[in-house]
Amino acid sequence: MAVAISLLLVASLLGSSCGCHFPAIYNLGDSNSDTGSVSATFGRVPWPCANELKLPFLSAYLDAINSNFRHGANFAASGSTIQPANNKLFGTGFNPLSLVIQLLQFQQLKERTNELYDQAKNPDITDRLPRPEEFSKSLYILDCGQNDLHYGIITSTEDQVKAFIPTIINQFAAAVEKLFQQGARVFWIHNTGPIGCLPTVIINFPPKPGNVDQAGCIKSYNELAQEFNKQLKDTVSQLKAKLPGARLIYVDIYSAKFSLISEANKYGFVDPFVNCCGDHHVECGKTAVVNGTEIFGASCSDPSKHISWDGIHYTEAANYWVVNRILDGSLSDPPLPITKACL
Repeated sequence: MAVAISLLLVASLLGSSCGCHFPAIYNLGDSNSDTGSVSATFGRVPWPCANELKLPFLSAYLDAINSNFRHGANFAASGSTIQPANNKLFGTGFNPLSLVIQLLQFQQLKERTNELYDQAKNPDITDRLPRPEEFSKSLYILDCGQNDLHYGIITSTEDQVKAFIPTIINQFAAAVEKLFQQGARVFWIHNTGPIGCLPTVIINFPPKPGNVDQAGCIKSYNELAQEFNKQLKDTVSQLKAKLPGARLIYVDIYSAKFSLISEANKYGFVDPFVNCCGDHHVECGKTAVVNGTEIFGASCSDPSKHISWDGIHYTEAANYWVVNRILDGSLSDPPLPITKACL
């Protein structure tokens, strides 16, 4: 089962007595961090500084049943993009809950929280809501951009994708500024991973000779991700100067993931381009007829040995590995561990 990186960070932070205490975490992005990718075992993983924790799940904002937003909310949605979704993007299979919609959802949660605290006398209601004064003390995680590149690869030339990156980055910067205007002060911003290493991308867009890097990934697609990340890092630096009193931490997820994929065997994993669930014939959890026989996209026997869960998402074991590479701040700018990220 895939467990999102941002949610593993949640498990390492909420209520932690080690360094910073973030009363709540608000997560925005795509399926690298949506609640749907959390396994039932997430709260039992032995996270650093978390031996004593009894952690709640970070509820998805759109989950109307038994949601608890006391420690924040997850607005991330599978298939979402930074750019607003139009008919073409939606028709290609991407999610209309783009970053701008997630911002509106956050604003709605904040406004309703303030209203309910003013009106509600029943602690059963307020106990399940964030405390209004803690919005400015919370951690805001953003992990998005992969689907914008993926959409571009599907529908455009590589040159067109590269030319559109500044527009996407500007839209991302506008989102950060809006969060700042809503009271957000501490941002933990992930860059995008090596999209040219995703098994589903390699299968659907086989690389031409000479377009394979040393890890076996599609070189030109990874170069698009690197260009995106360069512009993102530059923009985050500009935002630091533009947003007084804010702390923006740029996290190099790309380097961590590429290192894992490049040296999979060294770290105890099998071929990084073979996903655990499903294969090139059938998607994970679905059925297909191959040579007259119906087959089911089942899980492998040992997901802990695989980097890719379903060809797009990373496994719990892979994300755990990545999280342990980024928590100490060695891949961050500034190089702060997440437990020292608060103001």
